[in-house]
Amino acid sequence: MEKKSLMGKYDFDTPINRRGTDSLKWDVKENELPMWVADMDFQTAPEIREAIADRLSHGVFGYSDLTDEWYQAYQNWWKNRHGFEIEREWLIFSTGVIPSISSIVRKLTTPNEKVIIQTPVYNIFFNSIVNNGCRPLESPLIYKDGNYEMDLADLEKKMADPQASLMILCNPHNPVGRIWNRDELAKVGELAKKYGVTVISDEIHCDITIPGKSYVPFASVSDTCKDVSITCIAPTKCFNIAGLQTSAVVVANPFLRHKVWRGLNTDEVAEPNSFAQVVTEAAFNKGGQWLDEMREYVFTNRKIAEDFIEKEIPGISIVHGEATYLLWIDISSLGKSSEEVAASIRETTGLYITEGIEYGEAGRYFLRMNVACTRATLMDGLNRLKEGIKRVAD
Repeated sequence: MEKKSLMGKYDFDTPINRRGTDSLKWDVKENELPMWVADMDFQTAPEIREAIADRLSHGVFGYSDLTDEWYQAYQNWWKNRHGFEIEREWLIFSTGVIPSISSIVRKLTTPNEKVIIQTPVYNIFFNSIVNNGCRPLESPLIYKDGNYEMDLADLEKKMADPQASLMILCNPHNPVGRIWNRDELAKVGELAKKYGVTVISDEIHCDITIPGKSYVPFASVSDTCKDVSITCIAPTKCFNIAGLQTSAVVVANPFLRHKVWRGLNTDEVAEPNSFAQVVTEAAFNKGGQWLDEMREYVFTNRKIAEDFIEKEIPGISIVHGEATYLLWIDISSLGKSSEEVAASIRETTGLYITEGIEYGEAGRYFLRMNVACTRATLMDGLNRLKEGIKRVAD
């Protein structure tokens, strides 16, 4: 029987031992505490686990075909949660958001073209670009008074480059935690149309938003945004099922859709495994309450961390975030690069967090820290951070 937390139906306080489970995150030394890679330490929703158990009991795991229920799960979730009506034919199955992005970069570019990204941004975008023979074209975000905004003037200059035919948009933005508003996204769409740029919108973090606030799907903003875009979505980040390899690509423009479909199939990343649609349907059809309670827990963690750092660790600060369970911590006052600071913290305290330089030069004086964990783990991590920063400062 599922243990209830004080907050509601589901339990996020009981620790789950992930050591020795082939976990990428927890493959660390015994004294180390990993709060780096973006996966949660919570068990996924029991409704999803039950669906997996039901499928497992059948015992035959041959080739799978997509069902009507898979399409309906995505359509209903985005209509009911985000006010965006997705037509069935717009949806293409993919094994993951990053495989999709890499495949689309391969299909829609030629070698040595440029792909626009707004840095600091998810480091694997660089891999998807460079590994496919293209060059990252950075349009750094504006960081002012502890907040980030798009540099639309710079973005226009980058889109005007005839060698830049593609942009990867992170919506909501990882690692800075911004939910881009409708006006900002509309401007991106207008610029993309003006300069013939296709926008890949990575929306994998879309359901991990501050309680009471939804994100704005890029393709929902206008017909222009819809026509110039390819959207990558999945239940994997918000329900902690990334290891189950399931996602979708949404493309309204039929010409773009055919090219994307062809690319995904050429790269053999468009075939579901035996559990891919099972977990998708369970998540979107039955996981809403679990997700809402998880968001409450995680954003309480964020608030605890903000208060702790403000009170206990003078000289550094957290950038206000409306989305993701990832803290973006400004360490510029220390006068040392994030590589040096993160390495020192790990060596002296065992706390493993990510150096901001991984997300581009604009992240040089920042750290990223994952707070999707139990409250006890959070406090352990914050105390280690305090000790590590003090040693760096001294």
